Amino acid sequence: MTSYLALLGLLIAAGIPYILWTRLEARKHQRAAIVHEDVAQMGDDVAPASLHPEIDLDICIGSGACVRACPEKEILGITDGRARLINPLSCVGHSACMQACPVGAIKLVFGTATRGLELPMLTPKYETTCAGIYIIGELTGMGLIRNATMQGGQVAATIAKTGRRASAGDVDVLVVGAGPAGIAAALGCTANGLSVKIVEQSVYGGTIAHYPRSKIVMTGTLELPGYGTVRKKTMQKEDLLALWEDIRARVHLDLQEGVRVESIARDGAAWRVVGTGGFTERAPTVILALGRRGAPRTLGIPGEELPKVVYRLLEPEPFAGKHVMVVGGGNAAADCAIALAESELCSSVSLSYRKSQLARLRGTVRTRLETLMREQRVVPYLGTELVSIEADHVSLKRGATLERIPNDHVIVQIGGTSPSELLKTIGIELVEKRGEA
Repeated sequence: MTSYLALLGLLIAAGIPYILWTRLEARKHQRAAIVHEDVAQMGDDVAPASLHPEIDLDICIGSGACVRACPEKEILGITDGRARLINPLSCVGHSACMQACPVGAIKLVFGTATRGLELPMLTPKYETTCAGIYIIGELTGMGLIRNATMQGGQVAATIAKTGRRASAGDVDVLVVGAGPAGIAAALGCTANGLSVKIVEQSVYGGTIAHYPRSKIVMTGTLELPGYGTVRKKTMQKEDLLALWEDIRARVHLDLQEGVRVESIARDGAAWRVVGTGGFTERAPTVILALGRRGAPRTLGIPGEELPKVVYRLLEPEPFAGKHVMVVGGGNAAADCAIALAESELCSSVSLSYRKSQLARLRGTVRTRLETLMREQRVVPYLGTELVSIEADHVSLKRGATLERIPNDHVIVQIGGTSPSELLKTIGIELVEKRGEA
């Protein structure tokens, strides 16, 4: 009897944690299924713009190894006993999921069967079809910071071996883009004795500077030519920006911010690069370390040049006590309006969209935004068009009616222009990938 009771006790002791674990897993799977269905309703709008996993559901056994291996977290989930891509727009093509899969059900691909991804045609050394112009980083379809810095070091070593050098008054290498790839390339070129100049359309550090506070942006080790090895298990946005600033201070990078490159054309033995604000520079070698978003799309209306108009939300704090209008009808605009409203810092938050329905939102985002609209924490101006921006107000057109709204800041979230257009004007050949490894 005593043995029976002891055995029963052991079974209970082992069974309770198992029951709790299975219930927890069931809830995770249920949440993943909801998110997957939510994302699926958006169709091709959520096709990743970089390398991402494709899962063969006929092979997948739903072990969850890929979910646990993903360093970005919540990119993959288990639904109906199979792994699925539930947050595709956050995937950076890390490949940890593919390596962790015990049955080889995952491969990394560019584009999808229904939505192709245009990528520049490159040699194994990252040179384009225009000799002397190289492309690295996100524009190659590789979204991982470690890959970007690795490409930067590799392309610098390649350029040093070509023997291309500048004429008097020019620079050896012009780097377009001051994100991870551009910084690593500039470091590598400097370490190889080349003169380098960097131009950046936004701010030093690239898009990382616009991420939310404390966001984990990288895991693992970085090899930075001419600077050294950076070993840290995880790096938050602030850690990486501090690293970039330390590099800038130590190496004294020749950097010019706020320059959007408008044209690159052959000029004798060099390339002439022309940008906004009267920028012009010649170099025999150009490295394009651009993101895929390109330049923010503008409204093209009077007053858009005012300082009160911005194209990204970094943090809600700068807008405390202000009347803020967000322009756009996609997830980026909705997320922006939600973040401002939920911060409870603004005097008012409004959303202007030219269509009468917000049809392009993820279900969960729509639900939250509609709740905030009902509570008047976000004031909707649907079916309106912003026609002018003044110092203390904006003017909206609704049909034949013109409305004047008190306003301190406008945040424009209507997408960006693809860098592919710039590449085509240069003469760089592109290739379309449709779910290809």
